[in-house]
Amino acid sequence: VETHLLDPSPLSLSSLSRGSSFAEGVDGTTIGTTTVLTRKLSLKNPNNVEEDTESASSTSSKEEEDPAVDATEHGKEDHPAATTTVVDNAPSPKKEDPTVSTQEQPVSVQETLSSRNIRVAVVGNVDAGKSTLIGTLTTSFLDDGRGSSRTAIMKHRHEIESGRTSTSSSHLLGFRDTGETIAGRDKIRSNKMKSEDEIARASFRIVTLMDLAGHEKYLKTTIHGVSSGMADYGLILVNSRHPPTHMTQHHLNLCCSYGIPVIVVFTKVDGCPDHALATSKKELAKLLKSPDIGRRPFAVKNEADVDTCVGKLQVLAPMLDISCVTGEGLPLLRKLLFGLPKRRRHEKKVNRPFELLIEDVFNNVPGVGSVVSGFVNAGELTVGTTQVYVGPTDDGTFLKTVAKSAHIARINTTRITAGQSATLAFSLNKEMRKKLRRGMVVVKDNPTSTRQFDAEICVLKGEGTTIRESYQAYVHILNVRQTAFARNIEIVNNNALGLPPSHGAKHDSEGIVLRPGSRAKVRFEFAKRPEYLRPGMRMLFRDGRVRGVGIVTGIPTAAA
Repeated sequence: VETHLLDPSPLSLSSLSRGSSFAEGVDGTTIGTTTVLTRKLSLKNPNNVEEDTESASSTSSKEEEDPAVDATEHGKEDHPAATTTVVDNAPSPKKEDPTVSTQEQPVSVQETLSSRNIRVAVVGNVDAGKSTLIGTLTTSFLDDGRGSSRTAIMKHRHEIESGRTSTSSSHLLGFRDTGETIAGRDKIRSNKMKSEDEIARASFRIVTLMDLAGHEKYLKTTIHGVSSGMADYGLILVNSRHPPTHMTQHHLNLCCSYGIPVIVVFTKVDGCPDHALATSKKELAKLLKSPDIGRRPFAVKNEADVDTCVGKLQVLAPMLDISCVTGEGLPLLRKLLFGLPKRRRHEKKVNRPFELLIEDVFNNVPGVGSVVSGFVNAGELTVGTTQVYVGPTDDGTFLKTVAKSAHIARINTTRITAGQSATLAFSLNKEMRKKLRRGMVVVKDNPTSTRQFDAEICVLKGEGTTIRESYQAYVHILNVRQTAFARNIEIVNNNALGLPPSHGAKHDSEGIVLRPGSRAKVRFEFAKRPEYLRPGMRMLFRDGRVRGVGIVTGIPTAAA
């Protein structure tokens, strides 16, 4: 029987969560195949399965109930014994199916995509192989050395032709609770990729890999991707055949200025001369140990090293050697990604007011209308009834509308919560649709917009830059990006921080001047339009290269 013709239509989470017999039947069919697969794997090497289950149970999220975890662990202990009696007969082990289906019920997709979803930004120089690595990880197929893996994940035709990524995109890598990856290709139709909803439903833990541009020409796109991506960790890719370039240093500084722990991956080690790899590692170790970054390089050679460095990424920078052509080092990288603890706890923000940061706008979707996609930064929203405000528009006002429907990982849902990447469909007329843009926000109540804001900034060391009043820079604050002017500058007392006087800002005939390394409190004013800001948001400003970082400390009452 050609079972792929009987694929059920995508069901909404609300209907699946009722626990109907139909939903259990659908789950039973999918889970039956996965249990047989894990059985065959455990026959080959039962020790690995036990090791993986230990690591999986230790790193699973705290929100889970203990009885459920105990039940699954008992199921796994019985696993190798059961395999000796039944191997080839797929339908017979029905006793274990209920325990597994409770573990992987579709209703847990909500939790998987928020509390068990780790977001990893993948950055590196233009020839480091970022898209190829993501393509190899998500499809589970090795590269042919001529770009076969990257074509599976690229968005635009010009990217495929030139081999150079120019946009930021995100891709799901799913793991079962044993640490085994969910293969990206369909078992029956091998040329068809698994869709995001299939991966999300079958996964116990998800790693969202954000593919960013590496070329210097697209640096502002990469900065925006890191700023708005809410990344838990950063993968810095380095071509092992060439020493790290100035772009690698920019990417390291970018991740560290946002406080993102980094993992260094040396790609293309197949056929790489030993002296070239040694030179690359030596140069990168020098970069990591520099005072600006302050990380200790740690070479990962085996699984014990992975367990050693997983909890210490604020101090260590793991370094792995991989090849997407031969597959060398990929199992270690998968184990490291599976074992990473979640750093940002967005699910703790559920009680705050709802806030969705818009990253992309799709107007005139056939049969739907206006659709926006973005990241739910705080709160939760039930679609259909609640009125929401979308904005601010160019004049600072907000559009009042209703969210008709919502999707997470292409699964229809009625409720979205903090920590998820979601898409919302709005009922807007033609005039209102024209006002939608990236960088807006969706809130439930008390929408505010401002042209001015106060920020405490630190000017980064590097090329000489002089900042004084009326200095103009391009400001990135989460998903907001716009040109801003420095209207007023006040010196922060450096002596309280124990810094030498040379770090301080200088008074000269034209007022206060900021030099690299100095701290100050600056009032910025947006050049074009008001934006939605809150105190506490992290900001970064640049004029070509990254010049400084800071935190929004307040919004003037007159401007709000």
